[in-house]
Amino acid sequence: MVRKNTEEQKRLDSHYSGNEDWLHWGPYLSERQWGTVREDYSANGNAWGYFPHDHARSRVYRWGEDGLAGFTDRYCNVCFGLALWNGKDSILKERLFGLTGPEGNHGEDVKELYYYLENTPTHSYMKHLYKYPQNEYPYGDLVTKNQSRSRKDDEYEILDTGLFDNNEYFDVVTEYAKAGPDDICIKISVTNRNAKAAELHVLPTLWIRNFWSIRDMPFKPSIMKNKNGKSPSVHIKHPYTGDYNLYFEKPDHQLFTENETNDERLYLQTNDHPYKKDFFHKTVVNNDYSLAKKKQEGTKFAPHYERNVKAGETVVFKLRLTNADLKDDAFGLEFDSLFEKRVQECLDFYEGVNQVKDEEAKEIQRQAFAGLLWSKQYYNYEVEQWLKGDPKVSTPPQERYHGRNSNWKTLRNHDIHLMPDSWEYPWYAAWDSAFHCITMAYIDPEFAKKQLLLFTKEWYMAPNGQIPAYEWNFSDVNPPTQAFAALQIYKIERDTAGKEDIDFLKRMFNKLSLNFNWWVNQEDRRQNNVFQGGFLGLDNIGVFDRSSGIPGNATLEQVDGTSWMALYCLNMLEISIKIALVDPSYEDMATKFFGHFIFIAEALNKLNEDYEGTWDEEEGFFYDKLVFEDGSFQPIKVRSIVGIMSLIAVLHIKRETLDRLPNFKYSVNWFRKYRMANLKYMVIQEFSDDSDLLLALVPKERVEIMLSAVFDEKEFLSEHGLRSLSKIHEKTYKIDIDGSNYEIKYEPAESESSMFGGNSNWRGPVWMPFNYLFVTAIKEFRDYYGKDLEVEYPKGSGEILSLNDIRNDLMKRLLTLFHTDENGDRPINAQHKEIYKDPHFKDLVLFYEYFHGDTGRGVGASHQTGWTALIANMIHEIY
Repeated sequence: MVRKNTEEQKRLDSHYSGNEDWLHWGPYLSERQWGTVREDYSANGNAWGYFPHDHARSRVYRWGEDGLAGFTDRYCNVCFGLALWNGKDSILKERLFGLTGPEGNHGEDVKELYYYLENTPTHSYMKHLYKYPQNEYPYGDLVTKNQSRSRKDDEYEILDTGLFDNNEYFDVVTEYAKAGPDDICIKISVTNRNAKAAELHVLPTLWIRNFWSIRDMPFKPSIMKNKNGKSPSVHIKHPYTGDYNLYFEKPDHQLFTENETNDERLYLQTNDHPYKKDFFHKTVVNNDYSLAKKKQEGTKFAPHYERNVKAGETVVFKLRLTNADLKDDAFGLEFDSLFEKRVQECLDFYEGVNQVKDEEAKEIQRQAFAGLLWSKQYYNYEVEQWLKGDPKVSTPPQERYHGRNSNWKTLRNHDIHLMPDSWEYPWYAAWDSAFHCITMAYIDPEFAKKQLLLFTKEWYMAPNGQIPAYEWNFSDVNPPTQAFAALQIYKIERDTAGKEDIDFLKRMFNKLSLNFNWWVNQEDRRQNNVFQGGFLGLDNIGVFDRSSGIPGNATLEQVDGTSWMALYCLNMLEISIKIALVDPSYEDMATKFFGHFIFIAEALNKLNEDYEGTWDEEEGFFYDKLVFEDGSFQPIKVRSIVGIMSLIAVLHIKRETLDRLPNFKYSVNWFRKYRMANLKYMVIQEFSDDSDLLLALVPKERVEIMLSAVFDEKEFLSEHGLRSLSKIHEKTYKIDIDGSNYEIKYEPAESESSMFGGNSNWRGPVWMPFNYLFVTAIKEFRDYYGKDLEVEYPKGSGEILSLNDIRNDLMKRLLTLFHTDENGDRPINAQHKEIYKDPHFKDLVLFYEYFHGDTGRGVGASHQTGWTALIANMIHEIY
């Protein structure tokens, strides 16, 4: 279906045509800037220790800002967020709290309850919910109890503390509605869910990012009181963003301070004045406003509201940030009617995106889209500047100049990114971002294309063609998913908007050709078309850390590394074909990638008479293989998605397409005849002049054998999708390599290993991106074979199903993770299912990083929209 021309769609069109800048302001404020690599200026690279949460309220950030339910402009110059106080905490709640990597028994983990309820692509309407406890927040208790637990224990969560047991909390709903590109209306609605009245302080906070302390500016920005107008207001003057006004209802206090570091608190050095970043904390918590009354301007401001909220009562606070001078009432009838209008436009837009008949599935999809849009964050990191330090700041330790990311001095990032998780992973990861863009294509394909193209720009991609992985180590190797994502975006935009953007494919293809060559030169070390790769995104999938030195001084030939490159080849082949249909000069490139794929397929299955591939004929599975210096090898017989990845590299090309590309078709025929004459491995199993062409890394008979394992509920098939490791490894797999013992076992939930920090686990859980890749591949097999390839599903059931029926069932199994069952439970909430039956919780959906391989319980990062938003794509296909 082609998307409807709704009011929101008109705003998008106006923005991308250059008429109105609707994306100037958005939810671009990070939820965690502390503890990031960007803010780490230590000699030893201890990012968590150098800038902890305890410093965040008092210390100025260098590369960004963070806040609660906030927004900012696209360059993070002027920021807005919430600060709250319940009368009992030792500090204001102005940012989310969580454990650092070393503190958590499974790595870093946010310990708050917050939900992304609504968001439109232009951010014309946004809605956020934060559940704020009325009793003292247990900062120390959360750290102590989690540190005392082992990796085999459950995590100690905020819902385990008892804070929410008696509804002793506030629901804090923050809504934004844009009256224009630079006119943002703000409504904060706070409801007391307790049976008793409770104290609450609300400080909607406006502040300016501090550049003046690190470099010269045309003038220091300021926030000062306005004297005119019906509603109280302050005026923001900024050399880069321009002038704005913040209007607000009459508060109990108007607080000003400077967004500057409190040297006295942090470093026991004398401050030049008392008005520092954490001034509001001391003022409100200590109930001492003597100094505050003397400060009438600054770079950080908050109207302070004190309320005693009755049981069940909702109190509302209204603000408005605009570049206009509103001398009349800023909160007249049009203020409330604007919210009503934007809410309806939001609903209309998503109804136009996909007319889902299942109301609950529709709500799940909309919350997934909302989470994806709320994950947009400003990301600033210029490695060379970071290494050498700033003019007005002391020189960083010299060790850093040869440490982390020191080989990436050409990297200069200052863009809006879709983050994997807005708190746990507030930095981009190259392969995650590709999946984010695929889902974004359903609602804002232009943003999706621009985001994907960013990674090919010279201020991202290294001169040698490598794409940066993530800030912890830009040189790490992420799976090459960019070409796959480009094709998916192209197809989604074609099907939903009626636009075939060949220019976008050309731009991606031309730059990805550099990246492809980098892969071939760097990761095919034995030059046999079997790839190494190392990490490849699957953290602890191996019996040992694949990014570190390989045991026995061997080379690890990875099935998934080879499969990723085969998929990359086919993606580049398909892109070049689509371009060649309108620009014949690209036909030769199709032939190049076709040939490369043939050699990779041959290598994976069997290279030649004196070399054995990675296929195990007896067990019917692909296994990684250690190749030692003397030429001997040792298979690592772990049944995991590493082997299944071989199935994702598949492409169905229709005969009519081949007929329009005679040179390419000739090459296909030549390859086939040559390989038959020379007894080479037959990659092209079934093809003639009057048939379609199927290019698959795995031949049909092996596909059938592997699918038998994949669809076995005793191995990979769970009630909620495909597991990442077979359940047969409930019995630990052990292997001796060069005198050392290594092992792996099925771990369906949190990782019991410290590998890669221990906060992700590929040893059993269900992961959305892998399942998405699999159902996408099954579609290609289905389109080619039709009824000629039907298999038992599930294994042992006696039911022979078509690949189409199997594909639909797999997507429905994944949807059951979020959908309520006959008891009203969502599997993702298995750990705290009773509270999620509460009327004020039951409609709230979290999109976890991964899911328990048996129960479907949500595990890992709790806001991974992020790639778990891919469920929105599957809902689109199911309905």
